[in-house]
Amino acid sequence: MTEPLTSVLIVDAANVVGSVPDGWWRDRRGAAERLRDRLAERDAGEEVILVVEGAARGIASVPRVEVDSAPGSGDDRIVELAAAHAGRPCTVVTADRALRERVKAYGAHCAGPRTVRPSDEDTP
Repeated sequence: MTEPLTSVLIVDAANVVGSVPDGWWRDRRGAAERLRDRLAERDAGEEVILVVEGAARGIASVPRVEVDSAPGSGDDRIVELAAAHAGRPCTVVTADRALRERVKAYGAHCAGPRTVRPSDEDTP
């Protein structure tokens, strides 16, 4: 009997960070690091990939969260990752409708930013 495949959670950092007006625009890198650290606290038994772009590029991975710095478009990198993980349970966290349609072509499920970041969290 084969063991079930570990699910993968691919998180669109820019979209999730931008979903709450908490001043993230003053420190995009710091906002992405806070999201990464919040994701590291999850204990859902999944592989977590946080895709960052722009000013957030280069933040380090931590235990339980792989940070993937998109060389160009974060959306394009997320689609590449969804395609690479086709055939195993995969969820992409984003509110971007166009991106959702693109990753669904590879069998990915989609969830909104509140899945990993409640809307009232970190608001001043």
